[in-house]
Amino acid sequence: MKSLRVVIITGLSGSGKSTALKALEDIGFFCVDNLPILLLEKFLQMQSSGSNEISKIALVMDLREKNFPDKHIDVISKLKSRKYHIEILFLDATDEALMHRFSETRRVHPLSDRGSVLDSIRQERKRLAALKEISDNVIDTSLYSVHQLKQLLQRHYLAPLEEKKLLINLISFGYRFGLPPEADIVFDVRFLPNPYFVKDLKKHDGNNKKVERYVLRWDDTKEFLRQLVGLLGFLLPLYEKEGKSYLTIAAGCTGGRHRSVVILNELIRYFKDWRYSVTVTHRDISRI
Repeated sequence: MKSLRVVIITGLSGSGKSTALKALEDIGFFCVDNLPILLLEKFLQMQSSGSNEISKIALVMDLREKNFPDKHIDVISKLKSRKYHIEILFLDATDEALMHRFSETRRVHPLSDRGSVLDSIRQERKRLAALKEISDNVIDTSLYSVHQLKQLLQRHYLAPLEEKKLLINLISFGYRFGLPPEADIVFDVRFLPNPYFVKDLKKHDGNNKKVERYVLRWDDTKEFLRQLVGLLGFLLPLYEKEGKSYLTIAAGCTGGRHRSVVILNELIRYFKDWRYSVTVTHRDISRI
């Protein structure tokens, strides 16, 4: 029972829960969609006492099940108190993004009998607010493609549970496309010399060695990294002490293709030396 890893995927309708469930299924999770909350304890007992080799379970649980809004906190809290390792992944998105997705797919919102799509989204957001507050990992999927979200989740949940301490998610982005809403800490690196204005570098991104050498050659870059690493070296143990499980650090430049990519790639080296589990998403690297 104690070694069974359980990820409950929840959040707003249209936020990508089906994509998340498929992503975890592809990396070895036993997956169930729309399990009633009142059956969760019995289901986990059956898996724990069985002779099968299931060690990782992912469950989508949301407002499609009528008891979920009223019972989820009590049931999950009780199971955690019994030493089940349960992680809550909450997927969110802006009202605008959700309305666009419902319009594209012509899906019916589960609360559609309560008014317009926007009214339904706002009602669902209100009913799930308490669950979002206690979630271990909250991801705003508004600006992620299906492919990007799948990659992000697989990198995150592939890390063995026993090796984890503070889980760090790095995101590079372009300010012209908006800040990543899920970021806990944001660094603006637009003050660094921009490879975009160098003819031979413009067409390449920050994963290119020539671009990397260009960004890292400057004294301002070296001093910035020195101070940034010192700041994070001070902060991360404090976040761990406070009990934080996940930390999302974002770095942004104008387009999200050059400077921010180089800086985060450089940061990865330090985090690995510090033995943290790290995922990186270059959100806007392919945008023009």
